[in-house]
Amino acid sequence: MAAPSLAENFDRYFGIRYAKNPALKNFAYRIRHQVYAQELGWEAPNQDEIETDSCDPYAHVCLLEHKTSGQYAGTIRLVIPPAHAANQPLPFEQHCLQSCWRSVIDPESLERGTFGEISRLAVPDTFRRRQDEKGKPFVLGESSTARAFTEEERRNFPNIAIGLYLAAIAMVDICHHQHVFVMMEPRLQRHLMRFGLPFEQSGEAMEYHGTRALYMLPKAKLTRYLSDDIQELYDLIKAQLDQQLTLIPFCPTMQ
Repeated sequence: MAAPSLAENFDRYFGIRYAKNPALKNFAYRIRHQVYAQELGWEAPNQDEIETDSCDPYAHVCLLEHKTSGQYAGTIRLVIPPAHAANQPLPFEQHCLQSCWRSVIDPESLERGTFGEISRLAVPDTFRRRQDEKGKPFVLGESSTARAFTEEERRNFPNIAIGLYLAAIAMVDICHHQHVFVMMEPRLQRHLMRFGLPFEQSGEAMEYHGTRALYMLPKAKLTRYLSDDIQELYDLIKAQLDQQLTLIPFCPTMQ
């Protein structure tokens, strides 16, 4: 009997949920508070135990549900300024636009509504290891968590981060965007490159909770280089999102 594929194994334990209402978004905000404020100390804790910023009103949020426990195993968002306020900034435009390499891509020359930004990836410590990944909001690699999950479930925990990234890429695809940006560590970029997501560095490295830089992925490379097993996983995740949302580009040239 053939071993289950990556996608089949993922589908057995996890499902992608689009946060279509405030209640679901609050689950994401609570995960972010748990990870960024309580666990990592990157943000100040607050009594509401939610972590939000000025971009959340125009962000599309995904959650990853662990089917057996009903817990949410992680979250990610795609920030897209709305049509009625197209000049609302993306996170990188607020914090590091000056570091962008204009010779690679000039965000200010891009038509609003043709690009967005992936950010706020967070995985609770229950679903990631506690030793080598201390100080990290996610894990890509082997997991060694000692929580009350089966060994088979624990082996799937490293797939959480790539599953969430593929969910964000699927939203970019559904929206027909021409580019997507992300601020991340070079180490994460190298991991994603191995999975077939060749994000290109587009700005100077800077220190912010570790070394980070701006990266960009054009539409032509969204899924072109995915390996067969990652492509199957992507197709599964995109099919789940296709049933939950419609993202329509507001840029006139993309209608």
